[in-house]
Amino acid sequence: MAVATLLLRRALSSFHHDVYIRCLLSSSDLHSMVNSSNLRFWRGYHNSGKFDFTDMTDPHMWYPNAREKKRKVFLHVGPTNSGKTHNALKRLEASSSGVYCGPLRLLAREVAKRLNNADVPCNLITGQEREEIEGAKHSSVTVEIADVTTEYQCAVIDEIQMIGCKTRGFSFTRALLGLCSDELHVCGDPAAVPIIQRMLEPTGDVVTVQYYERLSPLVPLKSTLGSFSNIKEGDCMVTFSRREIYKLKKKIEMEGKHLCSVVYGSLPPETRTKQATMFNDEASELNVLVASDAIGMGLNLNISRIIFSTLEKFDGVRMRELTVPEIKQIAGRAGRYGSKFPVGEVTCLHAEDLPLLHSSLKLPSPIIERAGLFPTFDLLSVYSRLHGTDFFHPILERFLEKAKLSPDYFIADCEDMLKVAAIVDELPLGLYDKYIFCLSPVDVRDDISTQGLIQFAGNYAKKGTVRLKERFTSGTLRVPKTHNQLKELESVHKVLELYVWLGYRFEDSFPDRELAASQKSICSMLIEEYLERSGWQQQGQKRFLHSPRKLRQEYDASQLRGYFQEIDTRSK
Repeated sequence: MAVATLLLRRALSSFHHDVYIRCLLSSSDLHSMVNSSNLRFWRGYHNSGKFDFTDMTDPHMWYPNAREKKRKVFLHVGPTNSGKTHNALKRLEASSSGVYCGPLRLLAREVAKRLNNADVPCNLITGQEREEIEGAKHSSVTVEIADVTTEYQCAVIDEIQMIGCKTRGFSFTRALLGLCSDELHVCGDPAAVPIIQRMLEPTGDVVTVQYYERLSPLVPLKSTLGSFSNIKEGDCMVTFSRREIYKLKKKIEMEGKHLCSVVYGSLPPETRTKQATMFNDEASELNVLVASDAIGMGLNLNISRIIFSTLEKFDGVRMRELTVPEIKQIAGRAGRYGSKFPVGEVTCLHAEDLPLLHSSLKLPSPIIERAGLFPTFDLLSVYSRLHGTDFFHPILERFLEKAKLSPDYFIADCEDMLKVAAIVDELPLGLYDKYIFCLSPVDVRDDISTQGLIQFAGNYAKKGTVRLKERFTSGTLRVPKTHNQLKELESVHKVLELYVWLGYRFEDSFPDRELAASQKSICSMLIEEYLERSGWQQQGQKRFLHSPRKLRQEYDASQLRGYFQEIDTRSK
């Protein structure tokens, strides 16, 4: 025991506490073991006489601050449009201090706006945004940012069924087990109730379950859409690829009756919000929506009818049928209590899809059997020191191979993290820096996004400071003219978001965060302009919804790939 404790103390003594303070993501985890109370926990918990840092069978014990409280946990569960989150937020508004934890920036921003409008000062903190309100004792955050050291009177976790998500579930586990609040309100699908109850059994928390019914009816139609001429105001056509979205948009608009907003995952969040706002605006010409499953959460939409163009999607590995929860989550967006369309309808484009749609809507979502889990940086750091290496890929791989879990948990899928680890292990970086780069929001399936990460990490390792040039070195950035140019501009937006994200975690080393944010805004504006220019009249002639914006700078999207290979690392 004494030898193991000494090794742990030595490992912890080398940590830089000021770095953790600057890190928004899991900052509380990164320095939680520094305090003496946690050292006492590790001595008491590993009472067998030997430390086993791969033992993850009792993750509730990682959060001593939360365990010191006997929390009152309220589970608000029910279908979409049932008022469950509304009731939880009313309690948050009435509390003296609190935090909302959501799965998306759009949701976090929406809740921050709601609380501030209700004269409850509320900060907004996400991976790419930080808006602090003077005197605020409430915060609205994305779930990964949740602070598990601060005490709150009330905390809310939204969309808790994502605890079973193979990639992000561990963040919901961390929030559920770690938030230090007198009251914890958890909202989501009833399928998550059994696993949450089992997870909280050893914590001493008092758990109350409140079930909700849908506030407005959802009617599955017996007939398909038929012709595209049957599209009507308030319809939302759902498909699962960018190309199909624009193909369907064109087909609908060629009928000459409607113009379409579009919403899909790789659109910048600001653009998604504006497209949704125009669709909801009764004065707007954009009265039909074509969208992916990105509408499943995070946007308030006045949809009359959901029309599935397909019930299959590519999940990154293979084409597969939508699951029951996916179908119910998307279909449930039709009909919104108190809106212009209080009764929702749902159907398909193809008759062969109707049986699956109807059967899925009748079935309860499958019970979530296990929750996601991932080791904290502290565990990985000490484990790496015990094995005498700073190479993150082999340490993470070895740790996950040896990890011991209870039957209620699974290790998060970290395939993308391991790909990034293989990149940063080639660079002269410390383990903490590698860990942060591995957590960054890089899309490893996107060449431009990956190239941006490689350049940022390489220049950070070489120079310590990564500067963005104020102007792109070649050409000018213009409104995209083709689908490929649009895709490339969306990739550029991802890289600029990555710079902003890194800027919040390495403030001194990525000092051009504001410049990156402004360039990111320009990308969003140009993408919006592309969407506005793609409207069609009955005769197939293009028309603008309003005059094109006069931007001070115009840039050439086709020239941007090279820009991210020429980052200026010179300090000013």
